[in-house]
Amino acid sequence: MTQASPQSTAARPYRSALYIPGAKERALEKAKGLACDVILFDLEDAVVPDEKIAARATLKAAIAAGGYGARAKIVRVNGFDTAWGADDVAAFVGTGIDGILLPKVESAAMVDALAEAIPDVPLWAMMETPLGLLNAAEIAAHPRMAGFVLGTNDLAKELNARFRQDRLPMMGGLHLALLAARAYGLVALDGVYNAFKDDAGLQFECEQGRDMGFDGKTLIHPAQLAIANAAFAPSADEIDLATRQIAAFEASEAKGEGVAVVDGKIVENLHIVTARATLEKARAIKAME
Repeated sequence: MTQASPQSTAARPYRSALYIPGAKERALEKAKGLACDVILFDLEDAVVPDEKIAARATLKAAIAAGGYGARAKIVRVNGFDTAWGADDVAAFVGTGIDGILLPKVESAAMVDALAEAIPDVPLWAMMETPLGLLNAAEIAAHPRMAGFVLGTNDLAKELNARFRQDRLPMMGGLHLALLAARAYGLVALDGVYNAFKDDAGLQFECEQGRDMGFDGKTLIHPAQLAIANAAFAPSADEIDLATRQIAAFEASEAKGEGVAVVDGKIVENLHIVTARATLEKARAIKAME
């Protein structure tokens, strides 16, 4: 398979991906007015076993009714190893969702099974087990794979790791997922921050994930949206620098020169690729407003 450009992930914003329980009609309705880039409609962890079947019907009806605007609509189903997984996937064939998210993906064979079950939807994988992360490259290589979502709570449990602000115990796994996602042009969404009233902690983790290279943050509460949206959006300074870099480089090219200088630093073609992606992302965010 030909590797996609890492810059392909900038075509639309994925700054904030909010989990919404598929069983809660009020939450499904409220989501239509929230400032999130992605809605992760959840039929797995957010729904108790006795409500799984009813939640599937409730969610399918809500999606059919529409009203979610430009937000990406991704449904997290139950795994195929459960009593509900196969029927969850089948229920959303032809519904116009933007992605189907399978939990605990650990192999390319699991992706093949999902692809066969739902032929018309981009595939997403929850990366939340040691085996899944060790196999991240083969999972990312599937031609219909669109994105990774990091399940950091499950990963910490599987690693027997302690929670630390710097997330040092799980950095190896996070980097494996990012390497695979970037190698094959996938979107990569960071895991959740559990303390939804701790703004400072969320800010730190969003900035950490952004600096590592993630496209956005998965969230558990609407109160977390503003911080994630700001952290994963280009800043005014970044937009200004990108604009000046492009102008300077184009002026240098017109003179037959291959490099330019902006703010005392060399600007080459590789910097212009990043600069143009920054402006593209800013425009995509503006279009969501």
